[in-house]
Amino acid sequence: GGLMPLEQFSSQWGLSELQLALGFIGFLFFIWVIVYNIRNTKGRRGNDAVRVEPSSKSEEVIVSEPIPAPLSPYQTLSKQTIDPRIDCVIALRFSEPISGIEILDDLNDWTDLQTPWMADGLSVTGPSEGVWCPLDTNHFYAEIQLAVQLASRKGPIGVLELSDFCSRVQALAETLDAQIDMPSVSGMLDSAKELDVIAAQSDVLLGINIVFDQQSWSWPHLDSALTQRGFKLSNDGAYFEYSMQGKTVFRTGQFDHQTPVSQITLQLEVPVVLANLQPFDRMLKEAADIAETLQGRLVDDNGINLTESSVNVIRQQLDVLYAQLEKSGIAAGSGTAIRLFS
Repeated sequence: GGLMPLEQFSSQWGLSELQLALGFIGFLFFIWVIVYNIRNTKGRRGNDAVRVEPSSKSEEVIVSEPIPAPLSPYQTLSKQTIDPRIDCVIALRFSEPISGIEILDDLNDWTDLQTPWMADGLSVTGPSEGVWCPLDTNHFYAEIQLAVQLASRKGPIGVLELSDFCSRVQALAETLDAQIDMPSVSGMLDSAKELDVIAAQSDVLLGINIVFDQQSWSWPHLDSALTQRGFKLSNDGAYFEYSMQGKTVFRTGQFDHQTPVSQITLQLEVPVVLANLQPFDRMLKEAADIAETLQGRLVDDNGINLTESSVNVIRQQLDVLYAQLEKSGIAAGSGTAIRLFS
């Protein structure tokens, strides 16, 4: 038997064609795992992999994260700026300027602190006079700020971590005979939970699937097709990355080099990529071009072909997400967003 015509189907259900079409687009959007949520309640990101729970299937997608070489926490963050929107900031004021050497000497004992932290100083000497900068042995400071991040993909900061940090800052204030300006620990823990909720709502991984019906492609063929398009193989050789302006915009899922490939998934971590690069449109264009080159088609997670209307729904959802991030003061792809979503 053939397919039931749309009019007959809609009259049986008493729906107008427009209602049907709109219902179908909405339905497509919700069942299509274009949107995974990286933060599920069970699996928080560890150092080397993140478990992504797709909203409509139980399979796991593993996104590899390169493990950086260990640095002392202060070095790790010294190039970033303290941001009160995501950091607990404690200020120490000195009755007379103190040398950077003396302060850094006291901070040397903090290398065992488990939480990444930062220190900035208000210099009273040299070209950076009156400017907040990372501490430097060559300057004198009238005031310093110490900060610890309130939330990341691992979740909100724990009460023990925050208390440990605050008590070290208090001890430092006594050693340096400084006035301390410290927010309440309970207030900061509340802020950390609120920040984590905002972050969890915005932590979206967007995927587009390219399915090859005619044939599977061998690894060398796939490697050559993607490399020609400007994709670069990751350091561990498990996936490809697509970069613009020196930054990764999206990446493929993982491949096993021994197995012929019958599907490629492109994935975009929405909050960590600048919106003005139009990463979704770029990813869609690349997916369409790859599909054309390798005789594939673009589908949602239920194998239904991607349509113009479902793509427009995603664009609208993305605009909402970008606006939410902007409103929280954590614009997608900003340094603050990259710290929060890591």
